[in-house]
Formats: sequence, C-alpha cells, structure tokens
Amino acid sequence: MTAPLDVQPSALQADPDAATSAESAKAVEGRSLRQIAWMRLKRDKVALGGGVVIVLLILTAIFAPWIVKLLGHPPNDFHEDLLDPTLLTPKGKLGGINASYLLGVEPVNGRDVFSRIIYGARISLLTAFLATVLSVSFGTVLGITAGFFGGWVDGLISRVMDILLAFPLLVFAISIGTVIQTANGSVFGLSGTSLSVATLIFIIGFFNWPYIGRIVRGQTLSLREKEFVDAARSLGASNGHIIFKQLLPNLAAPVLVYSTLIIPTNILFEAALSFLGVGVRRPTASWGSMLSDAVATYSIDPIFMIVPGVALLVTVMAFNLLGDGLRDALDPRAGR
Repeated sequence: MTAPLDVQPSALQADPDAATSAESAKAVEGRSLRQIAWMRLKRDKVALGGGVVIVLLILTAIFAPWIVKLLGHPPNDFHEDLLDPTLLTPKGKLGGINASYLLGVEPVNGRDVFSRIIYGARISLLTAFLATVLSVSFGTVLGITAGFFGGWVDGLISRVMDILLAFPLLVFAISIGTVIQTANGSVFGLSGTSLSVATLIFIIGFFNWPYIGRIVRGQTLSLREKEFVDAARSLGASNGHIIFKQLLPNLAAPVLVYSTLIIPTNILFEAALSFLGVGVRRPTASWGSMLSDAVATYSIDPIFMIVPGVALLVTVMAFNLLGDGLRDALDPRAGR
C-alpha cells in the first residue's frame, strides 16, 4: 500500500503576512506610470473638482444651441419691451432676472445675458484650445529639434525664440485686430466673426510657442545624455526613432502640464482683446466684450459686469487647479 504523500505547506501558506506583503509588492510593481499618476490625481480632490468644472464648460460650449433653445433666447435678439423706456435699463431688480431670463437682460438692447454667457464660453474655449494646440505643436517640434541636434540648429532656433519673446505681442495684436475689425472683405475665404477668431488663434498661438519651446529644449538637452538614448544609438536607431520613440514620450508630462496652464492665459488674452474692441467681432457674444459693454452701466446695476467676470474667474481657476494637480501627479520625485 502506497504511503500518503507528505505535503508540506509553502512558505507563503505558512506565513499569511508574507503572502499579503508579496501580493502588495506585486500590485505596486504592476502599475504603469499612467496608473500611478491617475492614483495620485484621484487623491487630489481640488484638482478633480477643477477637472469636473472644465468638463462641464466643454459640454456647455458644445451643446450651447440646445441649452439656449431650452432655457434662454437667441443671444443677439433685442427685447426692448423688457427695458425702461426712459433709462433703457432692465425692468425689475438684478438686471431683470426672472424665470424666462435666468441672468436678466442687457441694458440699452435687452439681449439675454444667460444666452450670451453660454455662447461666450464657446468662443473663449475654442480660441484658447486651438491657440494652445498651435503653440504647443510649434514649441514641441522646434524645442526638441533645437535640444537634440544642438550646434547651429540650436543657435538659430534659440535666437528666433529670443526675438519672439521680446516682440510686443499686445501692441501687435491690437494693431492687427483693428485692421480685421474694419475689413469688409474676406481673407482665405474667412470673413466677419470667423476671420476675427482665426486671427486671434493665429496671433496667440504663433507668438506664444517660444515659452513651451524653451521648456522642451531644456528637457531635451538633459534627456539626450541619458543611458536609454545611448542604448538606442548603439543598436543603430535613427534620429527620427530616438526623437519620436525615446524622447517625445518622456516629454509628454511637462507638455501636458504646460498646456493646462497656458489655456487660461489664452482665455484671458482673448477676453482682454475683446474688451478693448479688437477681439471677436460684434455682435458675437464674448465674455470680454460683455465686460466692455458693462462699463457704462456698472454703477447702475453691477450684475452685467459680475456675471461675465465670475465666468472668467471660475474658468481660469478650474484650469489652474487642474494644472497644479497634474504637475504633482506626473512628478516622478513625488511619493507613490
């Protein structure tokens, strides 16, 4: 008769604490950098709150026509019957706020403030996002080129950066905006509001790329001396492979963080130009132009200045909070 097998319990079975420790170590080792960053970001409730606000703003901008159709009135329609015929100010308190006009109506012309705020979000976010994409694309390509190749290539691109950084952007934007505002024809098939928005996107995006370009150049100068780049060279990797497969993925974190921080700057720049009357062409709704229109009536009723001002404040703060959270989450020196 065969003797029963003498089965010995394994070390992990004998020591439950060791098994738990091994499983925890395995779980930590199995996390990717993306998972670790997401885990850190989830712990930052303030940054998540900013992200939620940004998502809501984007959805508001996308579905603006349906929201206005459901809760408001066309943004450029006049409602003189809601104004005092003598003072041309809204009837009632707080700018004429009621169930039909959730944020009241503007003085003089009686346009729905709620509808114009909703459409103003579309203009601000569209301009800021596209200008950021343009500047980040230029800055990343030229910054990584300058940092990787060095020599005369680095010298040439760096001098171009210095020139653009010293360029009086605000004065130039005001000059070009004034020309566009007074132009009656079309440029490249664009006219009116489309032309003014495209001009803003180009001016903001093109003249802001040196900032991200310097960041990418500095990071590239450091990364190109790392061991993984030397290993790729020893295996016969081409410059294109090293740039796009080795360096660019390591630059994704600083580029992403910078993008979330430059978007609110672009929103404020667009609002400033619209406030000065050289941004988005009227009567298209813009938060900056709404602030400009409210200057003449803020002493009578400040609600017309408070509403677009709060919209700008909340939007800029949301992007800044999310950017700070992403910076902390993507920092490799931070604890897990």
